[in-house]
Amino acid sequence: MSASTSNSVVIAAPLDLVWDMTNDVENWPQLFSEYASVEILEREGHRVVFRLTMHPDEQGQVWSWVSQRETDPETRTVKAHRVETGPFAHMHIHWAYTEVPGGVRMDWKQDFAMKPEAPVDDAWMTGNINRNSVAQMDLIRRRVEARAQERLAQSKETRA
Repeated sequence: MSASTSNSVVIAAPLDLVWDMTNDVENWPQLFSEYASVEILEREGHRVVFRLTMHPDEQGQVWSWVSQRETDPETRTVKAHRVETGPFAHMHIHWAYTEVPGGVRMDWKQDFAMKPEAPVDDAWMTGNINRNSVAQMDLIRRRVEARAQERLAQSKETRA
């Protein structure tokens, strides 16, 4: 069995800015509200292996895992997977960036399965990921758009 989610958001900002900010793994704690820290373990070319640590949940549990992420600047896509799967049998993530009227559409697709002994099943995790992805994508949209506005204001000041 396998489950999947697919979510997207349109960000009113230039493609290069959206790409750079969302692929700057070291700064994810400033981009996502759920991550407390990121530790880069290995980097080679467009591939990065890193440990993500979340803020404590309602029960005080801190979740942490190692992921690998590989960007493809030519196709503006990213493939990632959990190296340390935790409760997942597998977790594969695909990000795609497409220029559209009004900005850049960022798509996240996650393919996963929970282990039989996991505390939740695929259906529960699907709902959880869908709720969380929408919230995080909106936060990312607002933060990237704010940066785009800052850059626009700075360029206007420079020209004045």
